[in-house]
Amino acid sequence: MVNKLVEDQVLDLAYSALADPTRRALLVALRAGDARITDLAAPFPMSFAAVSRHVGVLESAGLIRREVRGREHWLSVRPDGLQAAQDWIAEQSSSWSKRADALAARLEHKRRAT
Repeated sequence: MVNKLVEDQVLDLAYSALADPTRRALLVALRAGDARITDLAAPFPMSFAAVSRHVGVLESAGLIRREVRGREHWLSVRPDGLQAAQDWIAEQSSSWSKRADALAARLEHKRRAT
């Protein structure tokens, strides 16, 4: 029961973080490699503080990590950050595929019987 609650919280945080287009754009930008938060914020038409709040949401969701190097804050994608979400989607896809296959087999059986 406790594991299920923790798993749900992890999924909720990940999907909530991914629901925002700015946060998705930040993740896409980080695919190129580590970046300073200042550099990531530059192309966005919002204040540095707003981008920083978005970064905080991504951090809380476990999707990125921050490393302080002197006065600079460097961000990187956590490779395992989306694993729980990927696992959940794979589980759902598998379940629905099995149901769709069963329906197709039943319809085929019915078609042949008529």
